This record gives sequence, C-alpha cells and structure tokens, in this order.
Amino acid sequence: MPEDAGPAQQKCIVCFQPRLAVTAGDAMGLIMSSDLEQGTALVLFSGGQDSATCLAWALSRFARVETLGFHYGQRHVIELDCRDALLAGMKRISGEWASRLADNHTLEIPTLGTISETALTRDVAIEMDEGGLPNTFVPGRNLVFLTFAAALAYRRGIRHIVGGMCETDYSGYPDCRDETIKALQTALNLGMDRQFELHTPLMWLDKAATWALADELGGAALVDLIRDQSHTCYLGERGERYDWGYGCGKCPACQLRAKGWQQYAAARARQS
Repeated sequence: MPEDAGPAQQKCIVCFQPRLAVTAGDAMGLIMSSDLEQGTALVLFSGGQDSATCLAWALSRFARVETLGFHYGQRHVIELDCRDALLAGMKRISGEWASRLADNHTLEIPTLGTISETALTRDVAIEMDEGGLPNTFVPGRNLVFLTFAAALAYRRGIRHIVGGMCETDYSGYPDCRDETIKALQTALNLGMDRQFELHTPLMWLDKAATWALADELGGAALVDLIRDQSHTCYLGERGERYDWGYGCGKCPACQLRAKGWQQYAAARARQS
C-alpha cells in the first residue's frame, strides 16, 4: 500500500491555469519551476497519444506514478493493448522514469458501453448529431472515469489524478471542458472528504503543442514511441502507418492527430 501523499504544498497548477498558457514551453515551464513532488500520481492511461503524453508529464513531476485504464466496451479497445509497449518504452527512455513507474490498473465498466448508443460503443458510422456533437461522444465518460479514479486513489492514498482532457483541439465533448473538471474536482473532494487535485496538462494545448510537449519531455525517442505505439483511431485500425502513426486516417481522432503532427513537423523543420 503506497504512502499517503500528505497535504499539498501548492495549489493545482495546471487544471486552473489561465487560458494564455497554450504552448508546450508553458507546460514544461510549470514542470521545471517546481521541485519534484514526493507524492504519488494516478494517471488515466488509455494507450492513446494524449494519455501517453500525460504519463510522461507525470513521470517528470512526481516521485511515484500509477496508471489506470478502462475497458468499457469501446470499439477501439485495442488502445488498451498498446499500454504495455508504451510503458516498456518509457522505461527504456529514462532510468528515472522506470524507477517511478508503479502499478498499472485496469477497471472493467461494461455498463457504460451498454447504456451508450454511440459510435465508440456500437458498429455504426461516425456522424454529427443534431446538437453539433459527433456521435462518438459517450455521455458522462470522463465523469465516470474520474470518479472511479478518485475512488481508487482514495483507497491507495493518492492525491494527484492526471487526465488528458483538452478543450483546445477537441471534438466539442462537454466533459472535456475546464469548467467541467473544476466542478468535478469540487464534487469529488466534498463527496469523499479528500483534497484531490485533478491535473489536466493538455487543457490549453492544441495537438501540435501536445507533440511538442512530448518532444520536450522525452526528445525524439518519446515522440517516436508515441507515434508508433499509441493508438488514437476511433475505428481501432492499426493496419496502415502514416507519418503520425497508425489509424484509418479518416475518423475525427485520426484527423486531429494528423493535423497536429503536420503542424508540429513543419514548425520543427523551420527551426532546423
């Protein structure tokens, strides 16, 4: 059983940061401006680009890091299979990261998929609904994920929870918004009588800046690891490899990832 992280010495830096922080350099500055946290962080780790980047962020900040994935009947469940390669790769990148990585948890919550009539949990075409949201939106998914994460963190004496939610380069999901995460943090702390901090280091970063953050955290080795081993495609396709990694190349998730890679690669080329 890990030690209790104890009272925080400072406020949550990322989830409440102002909207002006929109570059990878800003996120890195937050890491470098404070000493390594001696407590434990629990990272929501699906095996995707965003969660892998968040894991590297946490490993650069916390003395001990556990990970948590969810099997909820998602169409792209192959993402969970990518976690082992990502974890092994991060251990190779840094001996310090290897020493900080701890338990990798998986929770089965099939009820979420059962009640969700979405393109992420059913074999249906991806399209926009009448309200302007893609039908890949699983109502309440992040609320459920973070609530289960907090329950696990409560039992294991963990105070810091890290998620890859972002409302800058995203599909409009309401449970990815900063105000949603702030409200949920308040509710979790009231409901569990704890002082959890929900960190969202990607909240104000677009996908190009997310690639750049991975570069700053772990260099080309981390960028290549995330490009080749993480999974983003909503359809679960890993047959064809593009410059940005594997996927169908057509779903909204692939398009966002591809656009971000192109912008990141172009910026990197201009700097060289």
